[in-house]
Amino acid sequence: MMIRRLSLLLALGFGLCALPGCSWFSDWDGKQGSLDAERRVAANATYDNTPEGLYAAGVEALQAKRFAAAADYFDQIERDHPYSTWATNAKLMSAYAEYQRNRYTEAIGALDRFIQLHPAHRDIAYAFYLRALCYYEQIADAQRDQRPTEQAMAALQDVVNRFPDTAYARDARLKIDLARDHLAGKEMNIGRFYQRQRLYAAAIGRFRRVVEDYQTTNHVPEALHRLTEIYLTLGLTDEAKKTASVLGHNFPGSPWYQDSYALLVDGAPTYAQDRPGLVARVWNWIF
Repeated sequence: MMIRRLSLLLALGFGLCALPGCSWFSDWDGKQGSLDAERRVAANATYDNTPEGLYAAGVEALQAKRFAAAADYFDQIERDHPYSTWATNAKLMSAYAEYQRNRYTEAIGALDRFIQLHPAHRDIAYAFYLRALCYYEQIADAQRDQRPTEQAMAALQDVVNRFPDTAYARDARLKIDLARDHLAGKEMNIGRFYQRQRLYAAAIGRFRRVVEDYQTTNHVPEALHRLTEIYLTLGLTDEAKKTASVLGHNFPGSPWYQDSYALLVDGAPTYAQDRPGLVARVWNWIF
């Protein structure tokens, strides 16, 4: 019975790993400080110190959302039984427990070691994917430094390159698109700031970068419209017409094109006249 139970727990452990974002853990707030010393002692007393017993304890702690305790159990396997077959799996499970605690630096460190030591492991694709998730979930909003976004994109692209036909790669591609949208949003924020400050050369550089480097994002139509505005402000009518033409050709139904057209043609209505405001018109165009 004990062997069957451990087998089930092992399978469950890797089942949890396959679903890092599932609703099982969605309501956990990342502050697993509720397991005090007495409960640790009681939990340890339930299992022997064999690698099998510690692993079973770790998996059951994961089920109970006691992620700090789970990490302790898996780490203990590595410390006390480093040459056992359980120790290899424990490295990955420990990283997963740290990820669930939002301790991304610790999780990334553990995953880097796992990847370096076990490049041919059956779950190596998951290890790369979980590592990418650790970076991805640290992406700040578009107002802040975007270095984590660039790190996340690199890690996600690594998953795509190494394991192109897996479910991990499919999800990584979607997340890369979202990360690119973050970076484009950063460029747009800076460009708008420069435009308000009448630093037009700097603003043009930012908006052009969005158009050229982030062509698949939803920010491109606005970037083209902002370029049209700036060119008209500078008296570069031909450049404004060319930019508006590109906008109309590629995004004929965009509210940004209607606004650009209104700037160039006297009497043409702007999209804002038909909608209550900027947020509403962009929302209706996207959705």
